[in-house]
Amino acid sequence: MSTSPLDAILPGAFPLPLVAFGPASRYRGLPLATGSFNGIEVRYVTRRFLPDSERFASVEEHDAVAGQRADHLAYLAFLDPEMSWLLGDANNVMNLRELEQVGRRIRFTLPEGVPGPQGGL
Repeated sequence: MSTSPLDAILPGAFPLPLVAFGPASRYRGLPLATGSFNGIEVRYVTRRFLPDSERFASVEEHDAVAGQRADHLAYLAFLDPEMSWLLGDANNVMNLRELEQVGRRIRFTLPEGVPGPQGGL
């Protein structure tokens, strides 16, 4: 657990939980680990694996066009360019540049595990 800057004045009065990533981060909830690199102790995020893309219900499909980056696609899908990692998860892509290939069909989906409408698209 980390501590608040107020800890210098009132030790232990304002403990803050260690939250490494925000609520919209793809790394949220992953455990942190500690290792040694050249004799220096470092903290790092444990490996993240792509979820099963079948756990995402499609709501729309989009064909990538020239010049369209993953953040542009995320804005189209979620109105938030920082959520491009969700497109990667739903399309079974670790490297988001794969989503930028002209003509690639990209699934816009609901969040993982949220059921889609009866009968699909």
